[in-house]
Amino acid sequence: MPDLSKMTCIEDLRVVAQRRVPRMFYDYADSGAWTEGTYRANESDFQKIKLRQRVAVNMDGRSTRSTMVGEEVTMPVAIAPTGLTGMQHADGEILGARAAKAFGIPFTLSTMSICSLEDIAENTDRHPFWFQLYVMKDRDFIERLIERARAANVSALQLTLDLQILGQRHKDIKNGLTAPPKPTLRNLIDLATKPRWCMGMLGTKRRTFGNIAGHAKGVKDLSSLSSWTAEQFDPTLNWADVEWIKKLWGGKLILKGILDVEDARLAAASGADALIVSNHGGRQLDGAPSSIEALPAIAEAVGTEIEVWMDSGVRSGQDVLKARALGARGTMIGRSFLYGLGAYGEAGVTRALQIIQRELDLTMAFCGRTQIDEVDSSILLPGTF
Repeated sequence: MPDLSKMTCIEDLRVVAQRRVPRMFYDYADSGAWTEGTYRANESDFQKIKLRQRVAVNMDGRSTRSTMVGEEVTMPVAIAPTGLTGMQHADGEILGARAAKAFGIPFTLSTMSICSLEDIAENTDRHPFWFQLYVMKDRDFIERLIERARAANVSALQLTLDLQILGQRHKDIKNGLTAPPKPTLRNLIDLATKPRWCMGMLGTKRRTFGNIAGHAKGVKDLSSLSSWTAEQFDPTLNWADVEWIKKLWGGKLILKGILDVEDARLAAASGADALIVSNHGGRQLDGAPSSIEALPAIAEAVGTEIEVWMDSGVRSGQDVLKARALGARGTMIGRSFLYGLGAYGEAGVTRALQIIQRELDLTMAFCGRTQIDEVDSSILLPGTF
């Protein structure tokens, strides 16, 4: 295992990941829709929020431990579902799930993952994990996917509501994104500069969408998988479908992609266990508010009826603390996790989690708190949020 002690912030990991991950997959992770204005605001709006430093407070006995939908967590952070994770690093979802298990936080597998539900269960000794569901037109496939999640020991289902249609991401179009990458001259030249990535991919059989290939009707090869995926996202998704999935699943349900107070009230009324304030990392509606900007009003409107979490823009433990202060019971990290994974594999994911927890612990102490569950908006400087 490499000595990553000099990796002191998430940005350090990002720089290494950009060097080691093929361009189309790095750009897939590190980009937004259209002008990328919302993508950038997710980070910059966190930076506008200022903290109140307190002194002469007993800082002994600190703890970042909390719960998310009743599950004990080392810190109020879970790994978010990210598509094509196994293209950032060979077997990426397995490595992320292992790191999360060892660290004591939840891991969420995406429908559009490279490693399958069964891969995660097999390689983590059936440790509980979460699964993110996209609603497809093929409802028989969805029913079978939910049953597979149950069989894999998934403890909570995340239903994504903000991707009925796909936002336009210019970099993906220009790069000709495919999994695995097509053997074009441009791609081959890029891959020649990424020997670690290539060696990892040569050593694994997992190179396409593991939850779909071999499971969806009519999907037998890469070309049929590509056309099936392009046609299957269901633009008719509505709250009746949420109720159908809730009954079909029967377990803990989390609704992902809420940005509006009215939708938050509908989410709370649906009987779901948690909602995630999220703009899909700025990858859907460019011009929408940042997640941290949308969070306070939603938390105030429904925070006593349903657990409120947030994602999009979390790059540090300070961001986690600010989200907690503004009403989020938990947070989720996507890019921060992917940078660590792309840079150093499982060890990189572990280092990303260590960085975030240390920042969270120290910042909480400087703000005069020793328990994460005691944090509220009084740690923030009035007028900055």
